[in-house]
Amino acid sequence: MQDRTNQRDGKINDEIKLRQDQESKTRIIQMKPPKFLVAIGVVVSFLFGSAQAVDPYGPADADWTIIVMDPMAAPLACDCVQGYAQRKYERFADYLSDKTGKKVRVVWSESLTKALADEAKGKADLVIGKDSVIRHDAKNSKRDLLPIAQLTDMQGSVMQRGLFVVLKEDPAATLLDIEGYSILWGPEDCDEKSAAPRETLKELELEVTDGNECASCSIAAKQLAADGLAKKQVAVISSYAAPLLEGCGTIQKGDLRIIGNSDDVPFISVFADANLAKSDQDAIASALLQMKSPEMLAALETKEGFLLYGSQKKSR
Repeated sequence: MQDRTNQRDGKINDEIKLRQDQESKTRIIQMKPPKFLVAIGVVVSFLFGSAQAVDPYGPADADWTIIVMDPMAAPLACDCVQGYAQRKYERFADYLSDKTGKKVRVVWSESLTKALADEAKGKADLVIGKDSVIRHDAKNSKRDLLPIAQLTDMQGSVMQRGLFVVLKEDPAATLLDIEGYSILWGPEDCDEKSAAPRETLKELELEVTDGNECASCSIAAKQLAADGLAKKQVAVISSYAAPLLEGCGTIQKGDLRIIGNSDDVPFISVFADANLAKSDQDAIASALLQMKSPEMLAALETKEGFLLYGSQKKSR
C-alpha cells in the first residue's frame, strides 16, 4: 500500500512540476482548421491508416523472410518530413545478407496476419515493428516469436510514450485538470495509446470516461478539432507521430497542446521465429548488434543501431 501511495505521490509531483513548467514553456502542436481536414484525408490515411501496397524486396526463394511493420519505414509512412519516417529496410536486407551469406526478402505490412496470408507466404523468420502490435498479432496468428533486439531512435532511445493532447483553448494545463473529461484512446494493440496512458490515469486516481477508440493519431486529432470545446476531451497520440501530423499539414504549431504523457513503452523491436534454427538466430543477433556504420545508421534513422532486447531500461 505504501509503495502505491509513493508511486501516486510521485506521479502527482510530476504533474505539478509540469503545471509549473507550463508558465515558462508552452508545449504545443498546431492543427489546421477542420475545413482543411477533408481535403488532406487521402494523405492522412496513407500516414496513419492503411498504407498503399508495395512490392516485396529480395528473391522469392530467400532463406529468410522479414516482415516489416515499423510505422517509420518508408513504404508505411510518407515523405512529408525530410529525413524522418523514411527508414530503408532494403538496405538492412542487403546488410544482413552480406553479413550472413543468406538470401533475404522483405515484406512490408501493417498486419502480421495479412502479410503471412499474402506476400510473406506463411514465412516470418524476422518481424520488425511496434513491440506491442507484433505481440498482439503474433497471438492472433498463433505464431511463436522471440524478441531479440530493439532499434534505437535518433536520440538513442528504444522507447516511446503516449502524449495526452487537448485543443489549445482548453483550460486544462496538466493531467490534474482533466477530471471528468472523456479520453480518445488508441487501439488496444498500441500500448502507448491504450494500456500505458490508462495506467497513468489510474495511478493519478482521476475519474475520466472512455471516448471513442481512434484507429490512428490523425483521426483522434481530427475528432478533437471537429468537436471543439463543446466536449471536454483529451486525445492520446504516439510520441513519434507528432512530427508526421505536423508534416502532412494536419497539425501545425499552436492548435493542440501536450498536457502530459504516459510512461515509456518499447517501440521498435525485432522478433525471430522461435522455430528458426538457433545458429540462425545467433547469426542474426550478431549482425544486428554489429550494425554501426554511418551509412546503415542513416538508412534506418537510428543513433546507435540495434541493442540487445531489454538492455535499455525505461527512463520512468
